[in-house]
Amino acid sequence: MSRFWKPGTEKPRLVDDEEGGVLFYTASSSSSSGYGHASMEKQRQRLPVFKYRTAILYLVEKHATTIIVGETGSGKTTQIPQGRGFNVEIFYVEEPVSDYIRAAVSTVNAIHDELKALGIDNILGFDWPASPSPEALIRALEVLYSLGILDDDAKLTSPAGFQVAEIPLDPMVSKMILASNDYGCSEEAITIAAVLSIQSIWFSVRGAQKELDEAKLRFAAAEGDHITFLNVYKGFIQSGKSSNWCHKNHINYHSMRKVDEIRQQLRRIAQRIGIALKSCEGDMQVVRKAVTAGFFANACHLESFSHNGLYKTVRGSQEVYIHPSSVLFRVNPKWVVFHSIVSTDRQYMRNVISIDPSWLTDTAPQFYQHQQLNPRPH
Repeated sequence: MSRFWKPGTEKPRLVDDEEGGVLFYTASSSSSSGYGHASMEKQRQRLPVFKYRTAILYLVEKHATTIIVGETGSGKTTQIPQGRGFNVEIFYVEEPVSDYIRAAVSTVNAIHDELKALGIDNILGFDWPASPSPEALIRALEVLYSLGILDDDAKLTSPAGFQVAEIPLDPMVSKMILASNDYGCSEEAITIAAVLSIQSIWFSVRGAQKELDEAKLRFAAAEGDHITFLNVYKGFIQSGKSSNWCHKNHINYHSMRKVDEIRQQLRRIAQRIGIALKSCEGDMQVVRKAVTAGFFANACHLESFSHNGLYKTVRGSQEVYIHPSSVLFRVNPKWVVFHSIVSTDRQYMRNVISIDPSWLTDTAPQFYQHQQLNPRPH
């Protein structure tokens, strides 16, 4: 058995494995595996991520940021950080991720120039570790094209596509950060992106829902959750990052520390890729426009004569509702965009912000038609 390529040596050559995937080998054909515990090694080899071990090692060595998407139990968390000689930072996106966004994250990485140089050109036919459906992948390509990340040949655009590939976040969140550079609100967009990277900033206790709701009202913004997050972060900083302040306001102190840490990382990345760090100084309309520029594909309108808060997505007419945790729950603005969907007895939108529908055609004219933005009463 050929031994795996070790980081720091010459670039491995490509061969096809028996299942049609791509494997990386060195020129040597040594039969020694170099491991002393065969039983443990066999267990590791059974993990789905093991098949991509050398490819991952190569990408980690060659690039500052590598995003890896895999199902629970694939080994992505336990195996990858064991590589020696690397400073590995793992971003956990704990929100439920839809199929087409999962495909979008994978697609951004697959079409990175280095992978293209390695011969991976057929994106639809590529052997993904966690394969999305063809429909989801086509949907992802359409969204990425509309985001300005891909060109007509499904290659990364310059500079936007390559900038997005450098940001270790969902492409929609990354595009929001890029758009904020044009709107002069990158500081606010980066804060929002950091909050969206964790599950929740709120601390809930059984039997204390009323107190939590009252705490949210102290920070609630009429525009929606994203602006509310800015209010919370501002209060956290003004308190001196106080744990007592967090406890009093039903805010998770550890989550806010993580938000602050991620925010600092994103600020460094933003500066590296040419984004000017600038605050809008309270002009929340430009922040909402930046959010819309990233999340236009998640736009919804309130159904006419709806008495239960029923929304429909502009593309696909999927029935959705605002999640009870949102500050816009029961407010029901006519037009919104959302960050993620939670499926229970209904499809609920999480992290929702109100928008002007004209912004959709301004930011993504090729994705939306004007007539689609004028729903008729039922």
